[in-house]
Amino acid sequence: MSERKAWTDKRAEIMSRPGAGAAYEAARIRFELGEAVRLRREELGLTQAELAERAGLQQPAVARFEAGGTMPTIPMLERFAEALGLRLSVQFQPLREAS
Repeated sequence: MSERKAWTDKRAEIMSRPGAGAAYEAARIRFELGEAVRLRREELGLTQAELAERAGLQQPAVARFEAGGTMPTIPMLERFAEALGLRLSVQFQPLREAS
């Protein structure tokens, strides 16, 4: 029987693989964007279907986006921003300031 690894050891092993850091960062970005849209949608009292209609999308596309399942394009982010009454702002930050 093999010995079980602690989560920190397993994570370190996975993150040491080539490309793992980039994949993790992409997943983090997708999750954070989806969460921001979901929080604003809920703040406005909208359903996913209502947001989809405002943005010219289908409800399943909104659900996938909010769950972090898709990496959006800038035009897609602009559609969400307009539908949520927001202005999209894209910026570059030095790595030491990015979180």
